[in-house]
Amino acid sequence: MQIKFDISNDSLRSKLGLAIALMVLLIIFGCLGYYFYFDYSLVDAFYMTIITIATVGFREVNPLDDNGKLFTSALIILSLVVIAFSITTISTYLLSVDTILNIKSRKMQNKISKLQQHIIICGYGRNGRQAVIKLEQYGKQFVIIESNPEIIQLLEKEKRLFVMGNATDDSTLISAGIEVASYLISTLPSDSDNVFIALSAKQLNKNLTIISRSSSETNIKKLKISGVDNVIMPDKIGGDHMASLIVSPDLIEFLDNLSSVSNNFANIREISLFNMLHLSNLGALLIKERTGCTVIGYKSKNKEYVINPDPEFMLEPEGRIIVLGRTEQIKKLNNIFNLDKSNNV
Repeated sequence: MQIKFDISNDSLRSKLGLAIALMVLLIIFGCLGYYFYFDYSLVDAFYMTIITIATVGFREVNPLDDNGKLFTSALIILSLVVIAFSITTISTYLLSVDTILNIKSRKMQNKISKLQQHIIICGYGRNGRQAVIKLEQYGKQFVIIESNPEIIQLLEKEKRLFVMGNATDDSTLISAGIEVASYLISTLPSDSDNVFIALSAKQLNKNLTIISRSSSETNIKKLKISGVDNVIMPDKIGGDHMASLIVSPDLIEFLDNLSSVSNNFANIREISLFNMLHLSNLGALLIKERTGCTVIGYKSKNKEYVINPDPEFMLEPEGRIIVLGRTEQIKKLNNIFNLDKSNNV
């Protein structure tokens, strides 16, 4: 996993700048000394300064008197001190940067490796950001895959879990925990990339549910064949929504409010029946009596929907109940049915 971080250590950077400044001042000092006091030309003065600082042992350009020898000796001593300081500072800076990178990289990978049944989001563009906002409202765990270095800097500042790389590469998907993930959201602008991601993801995790965006209706079938469970066309949804606000504005605003999140509790929730034993009919759960929520729908294991099912409606172990309620009622529902702890909701 390749991760790029912004290392901001003011102390190390200031020392690094000081080391560079001392080297420049040392060269200027030597050039001025040889030029003004020993009648060297600028080129000869620069040459003498460089071979003296480098201690390479070449003969001097012109014979030096006692003052010249003392000046050269002082320049050698100063150069040894400055070079030693510079080497130490540069080495410390490089080692510190590498150490910080390794620590942050390992820490990031350790957090990702501990996730189970999480969500992988490919791309952190407009659609990816909106998906993140929604998932955060519901307290879901997710990992973002992104290849743009500028966006990586943003993700690092936002302290999000991410993998830097190409989502079409198996190694990148594995680093994001694809083998134990429950969902994958592919928001890349290229439909061909989304198809390739779906093919790779399904090979690594056959039980993965994949949701992908599509830029063209002609590519929806290809995405479905590649393993995508749900295909979303953002432009079509946006246009339909705007038109619906004209045709039936009050209804659309009401539905928008139902799907919003207030105090971390949505007005509509699902109850998974997967872990419930001794199921009989809907009325036996006493949802209305225990929580105040109203059952508005049911989804069978065959993905068939029943609107406003009767209390005598027979339930299936792999079905889902859709309920509607106020914030306090949804909170009761969460506590009774442990919705926040369920990975199936």
